[in-house]
Amino acid sequence: MGAAGSKLEKALGDQFPEGERYFGLENFGNTCYCNSVLQALYFCVPFREQLLDYYSNNKNLADADENLLTCLADLFVQISSQKKKTGVIAPKRFVQRLKKQNEIFRSYMHQDAHEFLNYLLNELVDILEKEASAVKSDQETSSPTEKIANGPTSVQANGVKKEPLVTWVHKNFQGILTNETKCLRCETVTARDETFLDLSLDIEQNSSITSCLKNFSSTETLNAEDKFFCDKCCSLQEAQKRMKIKKPPHILVIHLKRFKYIEQLGRYKKLSYRVVFPLELKLSNTVEDADAEYSLFAVVVHVGSGPNHGHYVSLVKSHNHWLFFDDENVEMIDESAVQTFFGSAQEYSSNTDHGYILFYERVSNGSTS
Repeated sequence: MGAAGSKLEKALGDQFPEGERYFGLENFGNTCYCNSVLQALYFCVPFREQLLDYYSNNKNLADADENLLTCLADLFVQISSQKKKTGVIAPKRFVQRLKKQNEIFRSYMHQDAHEFLNYLLNELVDILEKEASAVKSDQETSSPTEKIANGPTSVQANGVKKEPLVTWVHKNFQGILTNETKCLRCETVTARDETFLDLSLDIEQNSSITSCLKNFSSTETLNAEDKFFCDKCCSLQEAQKRMKIKKPPHILVIHLKRFKYIEQLGRYKKLSYRVVFPLELKLSNTVEDADAEYSLFAVVVHVGSGPNHGHYVSLVKSHNHWLFFDDENVEMIDESAVQTFFGSAQEYSSNTDHGYILFYERVSNGSTS
């Protein structure tokens, strides 16, 4: 990476962002699924900043047990505090901890990057919630001086009783969906809210993220075997059901369902469909915010023709430059190169590099990060 690193520094020249670090991550035998997601999260600036804050508020807890959160914080601190601007780091402790904690990731088989992202975010939330409840019980039994040992989490612990805790992971990634069902007999609408940390979208050939989101929110009729039990009619009735985004998250993570189970084949198949994802995305049809606007800052790309083998890389936007991360290697790419990862318009194409997980950050007042 020495040569590649200096090449990247040369390419950026005096435009190299002040205080930024671009480090490749060593692959420990099929850990590209992990590396590609870690790079996307590192360049999710609000998440990175809050994780580093968490670390600085908690590093005095010498007796704290090692967990995925402490390992991730250690890794981010290690990258951000490097003297060199570019290079390679081995995320050894993090990968060891991940494998120790979850047997799914123990084998050297090809893993799913989305499954890993999902597991990681939920795990971070669990750890923060446990810490907050521990701080809360400590506060009830300890002197005031001991209360602040755990940093910002102690503030969050003092919420209204029985309110679900909103951690900084939630503040970044969590949105709310509302599931509306309308009885076609009495026209009563029943709405049920549910939270999400990412959206998984079905995809079609030659489509776009906007059309996939429209399909996600399209109206479905429940009839025949699928009738809905209406509480007002006290019976099964035909109904219309739709899913809407009630509260869009600050960081919108979209997972394209590129792996589909094909009954006739008895196995999963990769859909190489061309799905256009814009650099700027407008979320219309949300309940609370008329038009939420987002800017693309990272893409996890699956390279390969099938679900059980292949490779993951990531594209990241940092300080208005696009970078390509492939394990140890980091290089600059042109913004126009992003569209080469939309997918293939033909079923069998030599291009097997397809956008798989998209990371968008909400834009306020028309400014992008």
